[in-house]
Amino acid sequence: MKSEERPLTDILALSAVEQAALVRAGDISARELVEASLRAIERDNPVVNAFVAVFAERALEEAGRMRAGDPRALCGVPIGVKDFLSATEGMPTTEGSYALGDWTADHDSAHVRRLREAGAIVIGKTNTPELALRPVTENARYGATRNPLHPELSAGGSSGGSAAAVAARMVALADASDLGGSIRIPAACCGVVGLKPSRGRVSTGPDFGDVGGGLPSDGVLTRTVRDAAAGLDAIAGYEPGDRDVAPPPARPFADLVLPEPLTIDIATTAPLGIPVDDEPRAAVERTATQLVELGHEVRERTPDWDDDSFPQSWSMFMTGVAQHLLRVVERLHGRPVDADRLEPATRAWLVESTPVRLIDYLEAGERLRAYARRILRNWPDGLVLVTPTLTRLPSVVGGIRAEAGVTDDAVRFSALVRIWNVTGQPAISLPLERTPEGVPVGVQLIGPPGRDDLVLSLAAQLERSAEG
Repeated sequence: MKSEERPLTDILALSAVEQAALVRAGDISARELVEASLRAIERDNPVVNAFVAVFAERALEEAGRMRAGDPRALCGVPIGVKDFLSATEGMPTTEGSYALGDWTADHDSAHVRRLREAGAIVIGKTNTPELALRPVTENARYGATRNPLHPELSAGGSSGGSAAAVAARMVALADASDLGGSIRIPAACCGVVGLKPSRGRVSTGPDFGDVGGGLPSDGVLTRTVRDAAAGLDAIAGYEPGDRDVAPPPARPFADLVLPEPLTIDIATTAPLGIPVDDEPRAAVERTATQLVELGHEVRERTPDWDDDSFPQSWSMFMTGVAQHLLRVVERLHGRPVDADRLEPATRAWLVESTPVRLIDYLEAGERLRAYARRILRNWPDGLVLVTPTLTRLPSVVGGIRAEAGVTDDAVRFSALVRIWNVTGQPAISLPLERTPEGVPVGVQLIGPPGRDDLVLSLAAQLERSAEG
């Protein structure tokens, strides 16, 4: 069907893989697809506030060079890039802050370069809390990103702008990053798919070597599991100097080979007695029933994740990471931070607090890695764990006060997601459930280290089953 026969709003509702197929077949031009995305942003962004900068002329010029028959997996697909650390050649990055000025890189980060090499067209930068430090996307410079499904609710964070852009059908795929849940939290809040890849799956090059001690991972937010797999195929791979390298998959992630019957553990509680609301717990219980119907062996079994030392270790480690992050962005931006222009909570945490001593940071990291070894020691290959993504439903916009440090509110959001950054395992949030009021409830699948393929394949099976 030619573009004039199909409303462009319908085209934006398609997955990224489907959009690329239309461009490849000549049923729509890349320029028409980008124009449709720009119109959706112009219409909906004033309310949602997903994009903080749009580069229409550049995107249209890139799209105009694409032709039918382009074999690339994401040919002509407009995407958003998170306004945090991800270098995008010729486009400013602000880190969601007034305090550093805009950094216009002369290169792309490795994962952004790979997305563009796969044919994707960067259409703009998406909102994030200042320095990506909060589980909600609210900052002084750009304001709050709202949940497209319920505008009174937060889109989550820190990749909330990307999640909202995908949920609002401005784009079908957006860049995101995850240090303690920042892909999966907004995915659960906005009702989209968010995969945190295995450690070493996606390069942090060329600008970063050890930011976050190996815990962060770049990924994508999408509306379908197939798009998440196609996005991972695009961005995965070694770059010279990478500290961690995940083994390459036997076949493309997007093949989504139907898994054999698996052993699946179900956990509806959270570590250290952190309360889990009724809706996330019920969503996992219904998913367990669905998995049994699909032929899998399902057991109620909680990992050995209770450790009284974990909160202190996490808080110390994350404070050291955040204080180092300030030095990193000063280097990237080529100027010292203007501390007076930092938001009060950021300034209190990163500038006015006592710097974390190196030995304390290293000891906290050692304790976290010992915790990871304990969990992974009893994790057989092929086992998948299912948990709620979040222990609670999305908060209202402005409902979580900005405070310095690792706060109780942040822990309520991250209790079931940050663990897998510590262990380095792949974890995906799926939009399998909604409350009677239509509020999304995420369900999280966690796989063995390096088994992104297994997590994606089981997620695709659940997605198909949920669709009927």
